[in-house]
Amino acid sequence: MSTFHSVIRYPSITEKNTLLRTTQNKYVFEVASKATKPQIKKAVEKLFGVTVESVNTLVVKGKEKRTGRFAGYRSDWKKAIVKIEKGQTIAKFGEV
Repeated sequence: MSTFHSVIRYPSITEKNTLLRTTQNKYVFEVASKATKPQIKKAVEKLFGVTVESVNTLVVKGKEKRTGRFAGYRSDWKKAIVKIEKGQTIAKFGEV
C-alpha cells in the first residue's frame, strides 16, 4: 500500500460500533482488502496521532441482492477493529 489513505478507506459508524467506541475504546474502519494488521496499525497511528494496542480484522461477505429474476452479490469488504490506548480518542471520528 502506497499511502495511509489507501489503507484506511473510511470509518464505520453504526450503533454497535459507537457502543464499542464508548465502552471499550475500539474504533471500526473499512480498510483495503489487501491491507495487513501492521499496515493498518501504522496508518491509524500516523493519521490520527494515537497509540494502537491491537488490531482485529475480518472479511465481511457480500449479501445476495435480487432485481426481479436476476440475482447477484455485493462485493466482499474488509473491516478492522482497532483498540487504542486508554485515555486517547480520535477527534471527530464521525466526521472523517
